[in-house]
Amino acid sequence: MHTEDTKELALPRSRTANERLHALIPGGAHTYAKGDDQYPENLAPVISHGRGAHVWDVDGNRYIEYGSGLRSVSLGHAHPRVTEAVRRELDRGSNFVRPSIVEVDAAERFLATVPTAEMVKFAKNGSDATTAAVRLARAATGRPRVALCADHPFFSVDDWFIGTTPMSAGIPDATSELTVSFPYGDLAATEELLTRYQDDIACLILEPATHTEPPPGYLAGLRALADRHGCVLIFDEMITGFRWSEAGAQGLYGVVPDLSTFGKALGNGFAVSALAGRRDLMELGGLRHSGDRVFLLSTTHGAETHSLAAAMAVQATYVEEGVTARLHALGERLAAGVREAAAGMGVGDHVVVRGRASNLVFATLDENLRPSQEYRTLFLRRLLAGGVLAPSFVVSGALSEADIDHTVDVVAQACAVYRKALDAADPTPWMAGRPVKPVFRRLA
Repeated sequence: MHTEDTKELALPRSRTANERLHALIPGGAHTYAKGDDQYPENLAPVISHGRGAHVWDVDGNRYIEYGSGLRSVSLGHAHPRVTEAVRRELDRGSNFVRPSIVEVDAAERFLATVPTAEMVKFAKNGSDATTAAVRLARAATGRPRVALCADHPFFSVDDWFIGTTPMSAGIPDATSELTVSFPYGDLAATEELLTRYQDDIACLILEPATHTEPPPGYLAGLRALADRHGCVLIFDEMITGFRWSEAGAQGLYGVVPDLSTFGKALGNGFAVSALAGRRDLMELGGLRHSGDRVFLLSTTHGAETHSLAAAMAVQATYVEEGVTARLHALGERLAAGVREAAAGMGVGDHVVVRGRASNLVFATLDENLRPSQEYRTLFLRRLLAGGVLAPSFVVSGALSEADIDHTVDVVAQACAVYRKALDAADPTPWMAGRPVKPVFRRLA
């Protein structure tokens, strides 16, 4: 078992690789959430490969991994059923001048899995799908404004959303002013917003659930508000899709949006996303109507055959093997273990696990119970030293109970150090460098 006196992790090859990354790639990664600023100083492993719930860095260290691929790899790395489906397509060609038969097979499979939708269009990333949903809503309603849930961290890389964040450089004020926000769980505030901008708001877009369950009647209330005010209700199911149920949060809670977007777990790491929804809305982006045409989604690689094959294999695996239930069982074991370990070390109010069992995150609070990047840094250092790579505690189906139990042991050791820092009212001696940083901030 590791102790707090464990020799510090040394990552010389990763440090060199990070320098190479920053020299060639703005931010040193292709996703800001994967940046080395999200990890303790000199402790940002660069990955060599992964299998199941484990990854290896270029220095040869093995980690139990959580939040795999920003929640996309929910079955585990190199899942045999998915990789075999991809291999079958690779020798058949990946992209053609006309649709592949795989496209209709994938659409049929998706709509059978998410029966609340009537049509679907595939793309490669979540941003394209959510922006397409917004464009469709604006076209259908003739209204310019977008109302998004202020309590949800990310919807798109496009201007309509990024203009609302601290990283809004390069986005005209005129664009940002067309996006307004509403608080999650507060129907009265949302109705007040819709009334204030009467006949001006094209859509309400939100994640139907995140780290808290929707209050009773909330989603149905939003559905009624959207209907009453003539706007489009859009569920961003990038995270809830498959993790809440195979049919997403809409399948679990029984509230049907007009449009919804899926991604992440849909391809188990392969690049595929989906915009789905009502036929009358989706057809505005098609050819079989007499109205103005909507340039909906038109992507060169949106129907790449092997990614669609991956998506079909993922959906089959989820349904046949009860993957969502397994994610919940693993998450419940982990949450219970972490809470017990934290309480046992006297930091139960400071290391806090939140969220649905299949989508756990943790908060690190200081001696005044305020969120602290400094204490997060201390905590992450100890996890990494114990072989746990965990920007969150989001589980994959490849984790074993032994993996969970080892994680809990490492958390207990981290909490022992956390207690010392709290007693000193200063985590600095245990940080060994600058604190980790939030993704969205104005200055680099």
